[in-house]
Amino acid sequence: MRGLGCPIRFVLTAGQKGDAPQADALIEDLPAEVFMADAAYDSDRLRQAVAAKGAIAVIPNNPSRAQKYPLDKHLYAQRHLIECCFSKLKQFRRVATRFEKTARNYRAVVTLAAIVLWLR
Repeated sequence: MRGLGCPIRFVLTAGQKGDAPQADALIEDLPAEVFMADAAYDSDRLRQAVAAKGAIAVIPNNPSRAQKYPLDKHLYAQRHLIECCFSKLKQFRRVATRFEKTARNYRAVVTLAAIVLWLR
């Protein structure tokens, strides 16, 4: 997400897939100073990948984590922009209800919705 809450990249996956494994493809070659995510993305591997890019990982600790990392609560409070983006995308009925039968068509609908958000 950029500062105004518009999507930059997305990956369409099966519903049973985890969130954290998809993060590598999303942050690849993407310049950023801060990487914000929810606790589903809390993994040592992802934190190391973010640090290797020279960015700050603002990810709350998973409750089951033994080694806790500090969390900048002021930066994490800005994560509401990400949730607002999902809310805006879901206002497009075809995105929210997934009427499309194929992944290709659904990906196209999400792409069109993202373009509309960028043009606003």
